[in-house]
Amino acid sequence: MTTAPPRPPAAGAARSSALRRSASGGAVYSRRLKVGRVLLVLALAVAMLRLVVVQTVQAGELRAGSERQAFTQISLPAARGGIFDRAGNPLAFSVDARALITNPRLIASTKGEEARQYASDMATAVAAATGEDRAELLDKITSDRGYVVLADPVDPDVAQRLRDQFPLITEERRELRQYPADSLAASVIGAAGWNAEEQKLTGRVGLESSYDNLLAGSEGLREVATAEGGNAVIPGSTRFERPATPGSDLRLTLDSDLQYTVQQALLDAVRETGADPTSSAVVLDADTAEVLALANGHTFDPSEYGSTTPEQRSNPAVQDLFEPGSVNKIVTMAAALEYDIAEPEHILSVPGSIRVADRTISDAWDHGVERYTLTGVLAKSSNVGTIMLAQEVGEERFVDMLTRFGIGTKTGVGLPGEEEGLVPALETWSGSTFGNLPIGQGLSMTTLQMAGMYQAVANDGVRIPPRIISATTGPDGVTVPEPAPQPVRVVSPETAAQLRTMLTAVTQDARGQSGTGPQAAVPGYQVAGKTGTAQQIDPECGCYSDDTYWITFAGMLPAEDPQYVIAIMLDAPEGGASAAPLFHDIATYLAQRERLPVSPEPAPVQTLVAP
Repeated sequence: MTTAPPRPPAAGAARSSALRRSASGGAVYSRRLKVGRVLLVLALAVAMLRLVVVQTVQAGELRAGSERQAFTQISLPAARGGIFDRAGNPLAFSVDARALITNPRLIASTKGEEARQYASDMATAVAAATGEDRAELLDKITSDRGYVVLADPVDPDVAQRLRDQFPLITEERRELRQYPADSLAASVIGAAGWNAEEQKLTGRVGLESSYDNLLAGSEGLREVATAEGGNAVIPGSTRFERPATPGSDLRLTLDSDLQYTVQQALLDAVRETGADPTSSAVVLDADTAEVLALANGHTFDPSEYGSTTPEQRSNPAVQDLFEPGSVNKIVTMAAALEYDIAEPEHILSVPGSIRVADRTISDAWDHGVERYTLTGVLAKSSNVGTIMLAQEVGEERFVDMLTRFGIGTKTGVGLPGEEEGLVPALETWSGSTFGNLPIGQGLSMTTLQMAGMYQAVANDGVRIPPRIISATTGPDGVTVPEPAPQPVRVVSPETAAQLRTMLTAVTQDARGQSGTGPQAAVPGYQVAGKTGTAQQIDPECGCYSDDTYWITFAGMLPAEDPQYVIAIMLDAPEGGASAAPLFHDIATYLAQRERLPVSPEPAPVQTLVAP
């Protein structure tokens, strides 16, 4: 059976199929076109929204960011103020300096085969210009480091010359503190050093530290346009500048010549007597209580601050407390005179010892009952006679007189770390306390406070708190004197005059009528003063030591019209050496240098022991 071949589709059917395919493709295209248009509109909308945000909401931030990229803020350092003595001689000032820096890795990467020769030449040049060790410099320059300090500090002109010769040397600003008098008054002035983090000098100790804000001033600010990644300043592009405000200068009351003399004399005394370096000496102007000299038994070079110990940098004259011993007996004498309990010629029958509660207190020498005048009790430094008199004064009036003399209160001299001293509160006293305090044991003070006590006697009974800052000079050149301290009336002028006369008997050297400090006498002048010896505490037993003492002397010159007050504390000298000879040396220097008129008549020989 034969199969017929398939017939081709009719022409109409073929056209219908083609039309269906065409219509389907058109619909797809139309949908794609619509989707594309929608996406395009959305994209345009997003772009428009972004443009609006950029031009409105983010405009300020972007503008600032652009300006930050184009402008750089440069800190303008403030020059640190200087410190000067009373005559204007510089004790501390600053000079501009530089630190030389290089990048060894940059040298190796940019110089190639010439790096070794370049490093060698750099080391030679820097060593010749700065005095640094060439071998050490070469080791630094050829190390695998990105930052090394070649020399610090360096004079700016030297730094510029080396930079011109070696462009791969950079520099960092430094401010170098100079102390032209080296260790003179170092414990007062202190030291300042470069603070790398803050890029400025910072006070570390002494007045440099306590007056740091005043001396430092405030840095300025300059805003300039920069190029080459912000490293190159475009000339003439400054758009804002706030000048730096230099620090103020400090004018001290110290007398440099006197300070040197006192400092050297004290250091010599410490060496000769074997005293502890915490010994100290103070000289005050008798009328104003200005500190003319303040020295300690140790010192240091402020330029070598980093190699010193805290003990070397301390200021014992205001920071270390001690028991004053018999120099404190003027408190009892002042109260007795002020309250009309006794007169200088009043006679006391003084035994060799006295019982106070559970304690027996004796004089420093053995004796039976002696007839001492009030002046004799002071000049002979009788513990027993002083306690007898203090008992008549009474506890409350005695404590009030201590307070008037400034014991137990900081002087406010203006030096950091000042101690206030210690006077036990009356309500805490035991039965034997009043046997200790009148003879200068059981309470503590600083050498500066001790000087302040005798300044009140020298100044007709008016105590003026001592000060060491005379004035400040601001960046505008205006000098402002330090406000005068508030004076305190301690005793009447009549009592002060009587005390001064009585104190001349301490330096009296007469047969059978000698005081305890004739070594303090200055030929041609009346000298009023008081010796003191106080037992130190033995740390092993917590009791008073029998062989370790604080040795003191405080007095004034000349007694009839005091110009200067001198106070000395020797800490544990061997054999209990006297401080009177050191007073003599300082007082003699002052009398000669100032050409003080000699006393119109010698001090009268006073009766200390009545017949």
